[in-house]
Amino acid sequence: MACFTVTTVAAIGVGVARHIVKHHEKKADPTKVDPIKLDTLPTSKKLGVLELALFGGSFILAGEHLIHGEVSFKFPWLTAVSEGPEKVNEMLVEMGTVGVGMLLIIVASWGIGLLIRKLLLKRRAKLAKE
Repeated sequence: MACFTVTTVAAIGVGVARHIVKHHEKKADPTKVDPIKLDTLPTSKKLGVLELALFGGSFILAGEHLIHGEVSFKFPWLTAVSEGPEKVNEMLVEMGTVGVGMLLIIVASWGIGLLIRKLLLKRRAKLAKE
């Protein structure tokens, strides 16, 4: 019904955080960068990937909900809201279970991707020393 709104709100929050981090990265002194640090990808880029994954999932699910008639183009947009309080409760439960579960899976996948990237960079550095 409205599980896509959870990831949409999270994507907006990540987008705000990305802009703040990017602003601080621009202000940082590039001469103070640790030369031993393996990962040179800025944090703002990493957050950008997470933001894109969250918005992508939200967009696809919003389309699916639109096709099934759970979302409309007229107010109140979510059909559960116009169908009564019992449907609103059902919608909130779905947001709390499916929406939050989806959010956790996306963030976990992003984190695993970052971990794999870090391990591959360490391996590459180790092979370069040999």
